[in-house]
Amino acid sequence: MSEALGTLTGIFTNVDLRSIIDILLVALVLYSLLVLLRGTTAMSLLRAIGVVYLAGFALSSLLQLTMVGWLLRNSFPAMLVAIPILFQPELRRVLEQVGRGFGISRLTGRNGIDGSEAVDAVASACRTLGQRRVGALIVLERATGLQEYVDQGFLIDAVVSPELLLALFATSSPFHDGAVVIRRGRIIAARCVMPLSDNPGDHVALGTRHRAAVGISERTDAIAIAVSEERGSTSLAVGGRMLTFPPGENVRNILAHYYASLETREEALAPEEELTRV
Repeated sequence: MSEALGTLTGIFTNVDLRSIIDILLVALVLYSLLVLLRGTTAMSLLRAIGVVYLAGFALSSLLQLTMVGWLLRNSFPAMLVAIPILFQPELRRVLEQVGRGFGISRLTGRNGIDGSEAVDAVASACRTLGQRRVGALIVLERATGLQEYVDQGFLIDAVVSPELLLALFATSSPFHDGAVVIRRGRIIAARCVMPLSDNPGDHVALGTRHRAAVGISERTDAIAIAVSEERGSTSLAVGGRMLTFPPGENVRNILAHYYASLETREEALAPEEELTRV
């Protein structure tokens, strides 16, 4: 205990104004990078890497796991190579944003209507779109950010409403193709390109719009709603699983259940028969 106190005293004794400025600059750079990466799937990966390292070092220290500690310490050089490869799209976008100027909008986000009103608006729009046989893909963001997909689309940033959704997905609208992303009660972007499902064999009978709904739900905890222009049915994708409701059926209750929930992806993978009873 006395040795630790002596070490800390020595550290603080040697801290001068230059050291404080150095620490503040490094903290500012790291904070700016985290703000720019906020709202992307890269944050989930960074959190996972941090948890693995912290848990590994804690266990190796408490249980005297020499080999585990050695592996973790010597994996840092490999991580310096792996991180730019894993986060290449995110790093490129960060550099582009730095080149355009650091946007203050990334520090703050405007809220729209509350969750229940957003669910009502989406459910009402889906029901009307199904009756009119107009295809649509709506993605509701939850804990995992969708900023990388938003950046590829057309930014809108408007309060969600049935009328606006119907106008965006009208067959004559330039935003008819692609997905609409909703965040905190606001339509953030339209005409966004979503990834297709990693398991095409499981969804071979589905169209591109429905495979994209399953794909984004496999990669994130988002809720994706796809409206079929052929059948007029509404499909809900959560955690890589899709449920299809017949034309005219209101999906408001089940949509509200999942949009209000902050469960983990594994907890959201409920059997289909349980989902239909919600």
